[in-house]
Amino acid sequence: MLTKEELPPCPVATCFQLFGNKWKIYIIQQLKERAFGFNELQRSIVGISQKVLSSNLKEMEAAGLVTRTVIPETPIRTEYALSEVGESLMPVINSMVEWGSGYQRLVREDG
Repeated sequence: MLTKEELPPCPVATCFQLFGNKWKIYIIQQLKERAFGFNELQRSIVGISQKVLSSNLKEMEAAGLVTRTVIPETPIRTEYALSEVGESLMPVINSMVEWGSGYQRLVREDG
């Protein structure tokens, strides 16, 4: 979670700070369906590098949006899932999907 000092004064800026890049949105979209192992998650997001995925997951875990579970298998496996806070983003994400779909339809009709 962010500290009080890290919170921007604007609520919209808070949202952008927490999940305002394209990779975090893609990660959230994948994790809304189910938990993923790291490599499986990387394969499901076209174009994301291991470094970028790792960095974004660490930021999202620190912000309380995802949970990280170490599964004691051989080899050890790590699984990521949306936390309760991350799940609370779904109405926002669903609104974005709805708006984006409408915009795409509009562009297709005009073009």
